[in-house]
Amino acid sequence: MRIADLRAVPISFPVPADKSVTLGIGRSVKRDAVLVRVETDDGHVGWGEAHHGRCPGAIARLVDTTLRELVLGFDAADVHGVWARVYKMQLASHGMGAAAALALSGLDIALWDLRSQATGWPLYRLLGGAAKPIKAYAGGIALGWQDPELLAEEALQHVGAGYRALKLRVGDTPVRDIARVRAVRRAVGEAIDILVDANTAYSLDDVRRVMPAYEECAVGWLEEPFPPQDRRAYAAAARLGRVPLAAGENHYTRYEFQTLFEDGHVGFAQPDLSKTGGVTEAMRIAAMASALKLSVNPHTSATAINMATTIHYLCGVDNPGYFEGDVTALNPFRDALTDKAPYALDAEGCVRPHEGVGIGLKIDLDFIRDHPLIEGPCYV
Repeated sequence: MRIADLRAVPISFPVPADKSVTLGIGRSVKRDAVLVRVETDDGHVGWGEAHHGRCPGAIARLVDTTLRELVLGFDAADVHGVWARVYKMQLASHGMGAAAALALSGLDIALWDLRSQATGWPLYRLLGGAAKPIKAYAGGIALGWQDPELLAEEALQHVGAGYRALKLRVGDTPVRDIARVRAVRRAVGEAIDILVDANTAYSLDDVRRVMPAYEECAVGWLEEPFPPQDRRAYAAAARLGRVPLAAGENHYTRYEFQTLFEDGHVGFAQPDLSKTGGVTEAMRIAAMASALKLSVNPHTSATAINMATTIHYLCGVDNPGYFEGDVTALNPFRDALTDKAPYALDAEGCVRPHEGVGIGLKIDLDFIRDHPLIEGPCYV
C-alpha cells in the first residue's frame, strides 16, 4: 500500500451577512478548508484536512508540489516515516515551519484514514482506545461580540440543545467583555461551564482588568490572550489571577508544545490536528501532556473530517478534555461534506465517535465540486 498520488482540494463558501460573527480576528465573510486526498497503488483513497492558514491556495499548492514530491512511493502505513521525511525536508530547514505543518497535518490524517481501511477498524481502536463519552463545549465561529442580552439568548439556545459548557469570544474591550460574560453567567446559572477565548487580542493590562470579573463568574479558562510567541506575557498573566490559561491552537508540532509545557504557565493544552502535525503528532503531544497531568482539549477546524477525527483522537488518549463542538450558525463543511454529521450531542452534553471504518464518514464528491476555492480573506 504505497502512496501513488497526493492532491489538495481547497474549498470555500461565502458567509451571508446575517450569519456573520465578529470576534478578535475580525468579522467572518467566508469559510475555507483544504482537503487532502491520498491514493495508494492498490486503489485505496484516504482523506484528511489541512488548516487553511488563511491562505488556502498556498497551502494547497505546497501539498501538490513539494509534499507530493517528498512522499510519492512511500509506504502509506508508515506514518512515522512519512512524518519524519517531511519534517526533515520542510519543517527543520528552509523556513517552512507553519505552512509545512499545516500541509503535513492533512497528509497525516489521510494516512491514518488509509491505515484504518487496511485494518477495517475505527480510528479510535487503531489508536489503542475505546468508544467512550467525551464532554463537549459549544464553540466554533459563534458566541461573538454581540450585545450582552443577545449573547445570553444565544448561550441559552446552546444550553437548551444539551451543551453543558460554552466558549465566549472576548478580546473586544475589558468593559464590554466583562458585561458579556456576566450576562451569560446570569442567564445560564452556575451549573454551566463558561470558557473564554481572546483570539490573541488582549494586552497584559486587559488581562489585569478582566481577571477579577472572570474569577467572580467562575470562568473555566482564558484561551489565547496573546500570540503564541509572547511567552513573557503568558508568564506575567499567569500571576494575575486564578483563572487558568489555555493555548496550543497555534502551536506547531511537539517541539513548540515542549516549550509551552516547560514554561508551565498554561493549564490546558489545545492542539489542532489539522495544524500541529496530524494524528501522529497530536498523539505525541497528548503523551507529553499526560506526563504533566494536563488534559488535551483540541481546537477543531473547519470540516467534518477534522471534527470526527478529533473525537476518535480523544477516545485514543488517556487524558481527554473537552471536544470543541461547532455551533456555527452556517457551516456546510460540517453539515453537507459527508454522508452524516460528524457527531451528535447526548443528554449529558457528550459526544461519541462514529463506528465503522476510520472516522465512520464518507465524502460527498459532488459537494466538493460545488464549492471551489473563493479568493480573498475569510475575515475582514
